[in-house]
Amino acid sequence: MPGLTGAMPDLPSHASPNYPPRPSSGRRVSEFDLNYDDSENPPPTLLSPAFTPPSTPGASTPRIHKEARSVPVDTASQKPQKLLDTLPEVNCIVRARIPTVTGAEMFLHLYQNNVDDKEHLAIVFGPNIRSRSLDAPRPGETEKDRMIRGAYTGRLHPGRTSSRLDPVSQDKSAAQLPTDQTTQSPPLVRIHSECYTGETVWSARCDCGEQLDEAARLLSLPKSQGGVIVYLRQEGRGIGLGEKLKAYNLQDLGNDTVEANLLLRHPADARSYGLATAMLLDLGLGGDAGIRLLTNNPDKARAVEGPNREVIVKERVAMIPLAWKTGGMEGIHSEEVESYLRTKVEKMAHMLQ
Repeated sequence: MPGLTGAMPDLPSHASPNYPPRPSSGRRVSEFDLNYDDSENPPPTLLSPAFTPPSTPGASTPRIHKEARSVPVDTASQKPQKLLDTLPEVNCIVRARIPTVTGAEMFLHLYQNNVDDKEHLAIVFGPNIRSRSLDAPRPGETEKDRMIRGAYTGRLHPGRTSSRLDPVSQDKSAAQLPTDQTTQSPPLVRIHSECYTGETVWSARCDCGEQLDEAARLLSLPKSQGGVIVYLRQEGRGIGLGEKLKAYNLQDLGNDTVEANLLLRHPADARSYGLATAMLLDLGLGGDAGIRLLTNNPDKARAVEGPNREVIVKERVAMIPLAWKTGGMEGIHSEEVESYLRTKVEKMAHMLQ
């Protein structure tokens, strides 16, 4: 690239190389409580490794091969939430194979539904998770029609004529299947809400881009049994990008992320997860087999299960900030993200471990 010399700095994928993260403010958080016993020596920042649980890997641990640690979840004992009476109707209209820059592959599924006109997505890792609505026959379609909309088994290649039977791709898929099916744990699932600022314009106000990257990393590990990132188009915790930008201005005026939403006459969190539940059911992830949910929000576990527990969350896998996991060597460093994480813990009951 013209005008750039020397090695590119090692920044997270959502950080701009032209605008490196600012150093942490180092403010004391003595009034903050995350089950930290040493009140005389509080850590200087929410991103401090001193807050890291003992089992969290340090900077010397190779992250690329680190699997997620999970804790059991019993949502039946949780306080009932207000959920939709019935799940939305969803229909996967197309999927396509996406090779990624890390070398892993995934299948991007695009969904339509009967409650909004947005195109919600399911990012599927592994060969064994399939959409029922996509595979269902359509009146009058040809084999080529089915392959074009992604309703095929195995892989596409030049000269393929059948969506159902293909010896070439069947042989390759069989070689990739796990040899011991009895030891498989529930698939890993991340319900991720769109965040243009955190995922596209390198915002250090939140950790959304980092969480999306980490979910994809975990799902593409060599030992991973596959899973799904459900990508919901509910920007700004459901209030939209325009209102979210107004909230940012209110935050610069001294309000936290919850207060800003309320001042704009929005709920602190306007998201819903009925579409995610319906999409997981369409992908065959309902029933007693359960899922492992990547989230720091305990309330999300019950909300994703649906009104009649159509999906069962067996375990919750915490999304620990990258700065904690690397002793501050990587991840986001800004006053804004510290305030954001503090508010999520204090006012939204998130658990960052």
